Amino acid sequence: MTLEEKPQKLEQFNEFFSIEHSFNVNITELDNANQVSFDDFLTRIPMPFKISSEITTLDQAALRPLQAISGVAGQLVDYLNHQAQKIDLLVGYILSQQDEEHQRFKGTKFGGGGIIFKANKAFAIEQFLEMKIFFLEENCAVFCHGEVIEVTEVNQVFFHKVIFHHIREEDREVLVRTSLHQQSKQLQQLAKQRNQAANPK
Repeated sequence: MTLEEKPQKLEQFNEFFSIEHSFNVNITELDNANQVSFDDFLTRIPMPFKISSEITTLDQAALRPLQAISGVAGQLVDYLNHQAQKIDLLVGYILSQQDEEHQRFKGTKFGGGGIIFKANKAFAIEQFLEMKIFFLEENCAVFCHGEVIEVTEVNQVFFHKVIFHHIREEDREVLVRTSLHQQSKQLQQLAKQRNQAANPK
């Protein structure tokens, strides 16, 4: 990576909102990701990851027009939401079986532009990676290819900043929605803690 390229790649990482959050990511080093076409990448996506994003997209498309309806139709929306949650739980279980312990690393930050994960060894700058990113509390996961653009050592732990090289747009949207949802949960938790501090029992 040249000095001219690094600011561009950092800008690509920062193009989307990102948030600190702990998650699992499976990492496999790739030798020729730069030569892999996007069509070839699509053929590598495991079926559970394809099913997960398609179900999420279908759920949102089907339920969005019904959100403003009240009364009996509102009860129908509630019922459909419950059915969608059941399917999400089943998909989440299937995805959890894809999380391989021997390839598992701990992610610390993510967004629509890339992720940061930590490891006990340093991966090379410009190393291409096959990544399975898991948010099992959200019953979702993303399969993508990434490139290491920065490595920082803190107390013999190596933090790797990775930008996405190949990722489907629907999967990028999943990451964006998940980051915003996690931000909302963190803000709610912070507000709760402040409220408890201001009103001790």
